[in-house]
Amino acid sequence: MEAMEIGKAAAADKLTYEIFSILESKFLFGYGGAATPATMSSASRGGGGGNNSNNKVCVLSIDGGSRPEDGLLAAASLVRLEAALQRRAGSKAACLADFFDVAAGSGAGGVLAAMLFARGPCGGRPMYSADDALAFLLRRVRRRGWCSGSGGGNIFLRRRRAMAAFDKVFGETTLRDTVRPVLVPCYDLATRAPFLFSRADADNSPAYDFRLRDACAATCAGENGAAVEVASVDGATRLAAVGGSGVALGNPTAAAITHVLNNRREFPAAGGINNLLVISIGTGESRNTTPAIARIAAESASDMVDQAVAMAFGHNRTSNYVRIQGMVATQRRDGERRVACGGETTETAVWAAEAMLQQRNVEAVMFQGRRLTSETNAEKLERFAQELIREHSRRKQQQAPVVASHAGKLPSSTTTTKKQL
Repeated sequence: MEAMEIGKAAAADKLTYEIFSILESKFLFGYGGAATPATMSSASRGGGGGNNSNNKVCVLSIDGGSRPEDGLLAAASLVRLEAALQRRAGSKAACLADFFDVAAGSGAGGVLAAMLFARGPCGGRPMYSADDALAFLLRRVRRRGWCSGSGGGNIFLRRRRAMAAFDKVFGETTLRDTVRPVLVPCYDLATRAPFLFSRADADNSPAYDFRLRDACAATCAGENGAAVEVASVDGATRLAAVGGSGVALGNPTAAAITHVLNNRREFPAAGGINNLLVISIGTGESRNTTPAIARIAAESASDMVDQAVAMAFGHNRTSNYVRIQGMVATQRRDGERRVACGGETTETAVWAAEAMLQQRNVEAVMFQGRRLTSETNAEKLERFAQELIREHSRRKQQQAPVVASHAGKLPSSTTTTKKQL
């Protein structure tokens, strides 16, 4: 009798989860479809609402602030992830774009996404490696910002120098010139609404094809309240942009998921939330130089997105969804205990990012709030690398593209084209 009651309770818990999963997917991510017993059963097996394929769309999402040091945790994480993929794939030429189908980044995270997925001049390979991207951020940290010089108190001079820095990295490359779809948010003061730079929109209309240098300037803009004027390649669309990191989408994970689930032309295999394999990388805890109210608002918004996404994945959140986040690290120097603020020196910034990779952060638990994870961030990256390799191997065996026109192969001898930054 007792066994029967336990069985009924387990069945009720399973049904509750299935209903919650479908409602979460429908209302959070906009994926429709009536909730029927068939779709609920499909969701519990990982079909996500009608697609029984085991293939998964691989999504990279990177948080960011307006300053270069806000992207250092993500850059250090991506260097470690790319090295793990190269080791497991047995190819030194393997890069992150070989394993991810779409990348979203806000602020400094948008700069990283654009660098890692911009198409280089040789053989359609990415223009930069993760090591290149980290080196670029460290140089910007050393120079106290995106500018090549301080610029004094002249905000227009600083803005022009920042644009020049992005121009040196990307040149005339546009959203359409990426090896995988890239999403970068900002906030348009002219329309008072968020704006998402998207390759899908650029492919659909020249009026939404922007140069990557402009998209990066837009998502990093807004320091001291200054907007950046950017225009599409054909001049038809103009924005008065401030950064996506502090205003629009500090954590772009939900935007990336929504984009994939509602873009069946580019992502035909994305039948539902559990057809996704997502890694979301935070900025670490905000630095002491950030005003308290702004820090609380930014961290709360990012944490809410993390909570909602984790709940949408439900029982698959530990395998299909990984969140990398850190707290401000402390170190001892000359007998003193001090906070590593990430902007003092490049050495301190690197130390802080590496220290956060060794930390354990909190994760959402189904119907139970949040708890400390059993893995460090570094261990999560290793586990996620294994999932990416498994997904890549599955695709090669099936010979069926998960993303339309974007199914790539690992290079055997070619190397990532490096450009002088």
